[in-house]
Amino acid sequence: MVASESWFYWAMLSAVFAALTAIFAKVGVQGVDSDLATLIRTVIILGVLSAFVVAMGKWTNPFTLPAKTWVFLGLSGLATGASWVCYFRALQAGDASKVAPVDKFSLVLVAVFAFAFLGERPEPREWMGIALVALGVLVLAWKP
Repeated sequence: MVASESWFYWAMLSAVFAALTAIFAKVGVQGVDSDLATLIRTVIILGVLSAFVVAMGKWTNPFTLPAKTWVFLGLSGLATGASWVCYFRALQAGDASKVAPVDKFSLVLVAVFAFAFLGERPEPREWMGIALVALGVLVLAWKP
């Protein structure tokens, strides 16, 4: 696969793992406080990623990174933490088959934010797909 196309491979794997995350988390939060469950998951992720970075020889001194990198990775971490807390609470209260698709409304928001703040310009075909995702979320959320 050409390097410019490898993003799709990784994005598909991300989707598979995200789907498994929803299923495993739904089972895992039964009878457990959702915030504690989120903490346990985060500790496991920290351990796995730490081992991976070291094993792959990718460790470098993080204190040599530019301040801008620290600020935006910090903001990303805070947003991720908030997302996980909300996601686990939603999974505890609702069906995984409903929570996960609504959570993916983030796709729509990413497109809008990338347009507004990063100057990205999706093609009309891509906007149509994004609109269809938004419509799908509305269909799932609508109570007849």
